[in-house]
Amino acid sequence: MKKLIEFRNIVKAFDNNVVLKGINLDIYENEFVTLLGPSGCGKTTLLRILGGFLDKDDGEVIFNGEEISDVPAYKRPINTVFQRYALFPHLNVFDNVAFGLKIKKMPKDLIEPKVNRMISLVGLDGFQKRDVTMLSGGQQQRVAIARALVNEPDVLLLDEPLSALDAKLRKEMQRELKRIQQEVGITFIFVTHDQEEALTMSDKIVVMNKGNIEQIGTPTDIYNEPVNAYVADFIGESNIFDGVMKDDYRLSFDGKEYECLDYGFKKNEVVDVVIRPEDISLKKNAKGKLAGQVLSVVFKGVHYEIMVETKKGASKTIKLHVVKDKDAESTDASIKMHATNFSMDIDDVKDITPQLLIERSNAQAWVTETNEDIAIKEVIYDIPEEPGRYPVTFMAEGGLEFSVVVSVVRPAVIKDKEDNIGIQAFDVYKSVEEIRESMAISVDLIKWADAYAFNLDTNEEVDIDDVRFDFDPNEIVEGDYEVTFVTEGKVFKVHTTKAQEEGDVVSLEFSKDAIHVMSKMGY
Repeated sequence: MKKLIEFRNIVKAFDNNVVLKGINLDIYENEFVTLLGPSGCGKTTLLRILGGFLDKDDGEVIFNGEEISDVPAYKRPINTVFQRYALFPHLNVFDNVAFGLKIKKMPKDLIEPKVNRMISLVGLDGFQKRDVTMLSGGQQQRVAIARALVNEPDVLLLDEPLSALDAKLRKEMQRELKRIQQEVGITFIFVTHDQEEALTMSDKIVVMNKGNIEQIGTPTDIYNEPVNAYVADFIGESNIFDGVMKDDYRLSFDGKEYECLDYGFKKNEVVDVVIRPEDISLKKNAKGKLAGQVLSVVFKGVHYEIMVETKKGASKTIKLHVVKDKDAESTDASIKMHATNFSMDIDDVKDITPQLLIERSNAQAWVTETNEDIAIKEVIYDIPEEPGRYPVTFMAEGGLEFSVVVSVVRPAVIKDKEDNIGIQAFDVYKSVEEIRESMAISVDLIKWADAYAFNLDTNEEVDIDDVRFDFDPNEIVEGDYEVTFVTEGKVFKVHTTKAQEEGDVVSLEFSKDAIHVMSKMGY
């Protein structure tokens, strides 16, 4: 197959924001190529550079062996169908399609058969005299395609042309576009963020992300053998989780070892693992490869989408001590001061500064009448690197002072060996008002408790997925409350034609062919 288009190290930036970061891509004759990625990934920018609507900052655009960067758009053998079809509302279907040929001053006896052939090709026979404003969205799109193809370009560019259509019509037009491309036998370059469109129509998919190409391949290759977690997550639905390559063809995840088809990784390398939902089957017992419990069942028409929890995640519970506000005030009550007890890690004592103590205790002083803040002038403390309770005194204007207690502790890290996660957090002392004034109590509790979860092998931070408590922040009173910080459990998405009941204990079964292992790429 002949190479038609070559992008060589294409760079483009807008206001110092680099949207294409050295793109290299080859496109061949008669290919249906899809540039796929989220908004802002650079796919439309690349299309516009090829079409001549936008100048590149660096690199080469080679067409049929010639550099065309200086060739104006109207002289390139390329036509474009835009997201907004840009039909001429004062012209009927025939005249819209014929417009480009008339501009070229082609003889009328040649125009009519060419236009009628294109109108027939896009399935609009009999619509020649129809007002384009009276057509449906799908029919207008067909007119736009016919108008572009009648000029017999070598390449047709399609910039998200299906996005304005409803779901049913969009599926119909996917099939039509592929048929038309095969019938006219030219190269189509299609831009979309819809992975279903890409999988349905393309000979080749180019997956883009943040100005880079992540993977190039056939729809089957992209779907079955994604090169990283980004591609796996963007194309289709996936279960993506951490694993460890013990050796060639040997993988460990969820506390068990499995055979796989992958090799060439370092021994004990931490990797991303993908298993597609349709590659997992369920049995109503816990004796299979992975045991779990059904969390939810949703009927999707042709299959059930079932969420199965195999691990509940690591957790740690702390005490939230809620106390009354106790403020120090000046003799004339014109100035007030407040601070709160708190706990800290013994390893952090060496880094203590007055400012840190002010922040951790939420120490503040203010003018009673205006609520204007007053600077804390001095912080008096003597905190050794030993567990214990130590006083800290904050001083403001006029000799006003307030003391709190700092509890220095050796943090008890809860280690979930099965989930390979450690989690730590400290008891919290807060006033009733501080709790009630919180705008995001779960976020604040994580911050106040200095809650932190991490991978026991790599020390990489793990997200705290849930903060559980049994009080209403708006109605809280003095007392001690339990707060539990929980990391995300392991939940598998399964697509199956067999229904399950919520709460069922099941086992997950999958073959080694269903396991896809990828190097970690930071996604």
